[in-house]
Amino acid sequence: MIARVWRGVTLAARADDYLEHLRETGLRDFVQTPGNRGVQVIRRVQGEHCEFQIISFWDSMDAVRRFAGKEAERSRYWDADEEFLLEMEPLVRHYEVAERIEDPGNGKN
Repeated sequence: MIARVWRGVTLAARADDYLEHLRETGLRDFVQTPGNRGVQVIRRVQGEHCEFQIISFWDSMDAVRRFAGKEAERSRYWDADEEFLLEMEPLVRHYEVAERIEDPGNGKN
């Protein structure tokens, strides 16, 4: 399995609006792409900025390319992203998932 990791930064005051934008664009497209195994969005506020990381999981690099195109290392952006993002990072990172435990079954989160 492959993890695709992307990072973006918004103004903290617009973080919830950006998350809604993500739901309507990238997150929707991730889960509709064959070979996607899920996506997680994590964020942290630091002063007036909010950093987002999106970690999407894929069956293979071929599945990633179905989503991202031939140049899988390039970030993919949607209309209106530049209205929210303070930087448009050009590249993403891909990792081989060595182990993934979704629910260890102990009832604690």
